[in-house]
Amino acid sequence: MSSVVAPIPTDLELSVVIPACNEVENVAPLAREIVAALAACRIEILFVDDGSTDGTGEAVLALQAEGLPIRLLTHSFRSGQSAAVCSGVRHARAEWIATLDGDGQNDPADLPKLFAARERAALVIGHRTTRRDTWRRRLQSRVANAVRGAMLGDGTPDTGCGLKIMHRSTFLALPQFDHMHRFLPALFQRAGASVLSLPVAHRPRERGSSKYGMFDRLWVGIVDIFGVMWLRRRWKPGLVVIEGEQVAHTGESRARH
Repeated sequence: MSSVVAPIPTDLELSVVIPACNEVENVAPLAREIVAALAACRIEILFVDDGSTDGTGEAVLALQAEGLPIRLLTHSFRSGQSAAVCSGVRHARAEWIATLDGDGQNDPADLPKLFAARERAALVIGHRTTRRDTWRRRLQSRVANAVRGAMLGDGTPDTGCGLKIMHRSTFLALPQFDHMHRFLPALFQRAGASVLSLPVAHRPRERGSSKYGMFDRLWVGIVDIFGVMWLRRRWKPGLVVIEGEQVAHTGESRARH
């Protein structure tokens, strides 16, 4: 993917970024739900096809041909969810970004609630209070969240939730690495930005199959936690004073929330 950062037009309020790998059956129903949920907003939807082999990209283009506000970004090979999110945010054209998973388990009906809370935080993240997954995945997530919370102290109960609203420029200033999407609350806090968790719905997967194995989130994530801890220890920003006003080191006005 190109590293060019897209300009921000004034007419878009929200860019919805959806990483998708072999989710051809979910593309159309998910896109239509998003358009319906955000009918009151000026939006664009960016599907990032992360090396799919099942026609996911073609399904996105078919919706685009129908006139839906959809764009397609394509990775030439599978690069992972974090890379897909970064590509989508980089090429998005709104100041605010929404993300949700391409499997249909996040409910787009929660997007307006999270978007309305953007004045309170630079990152608004969903908290799946009732998980619609197998007991193994629920247990794995519970253990991973407990370990991460204990080691990073980010005060976020569910960083694995794909449903997020975030300030684009603040995100683009973050260090980027594989699996970073699991640690966005800690990374935003490192940048001097506030984070807010709100309860959201969670749905069972109705189409397609999961791309994660039993140990993907837990054991690999533990290695990443130490990397994030190192990043936080090695970055100690001071405050910049501009005409008597204290602002965050990043210079982003949204980071002060």
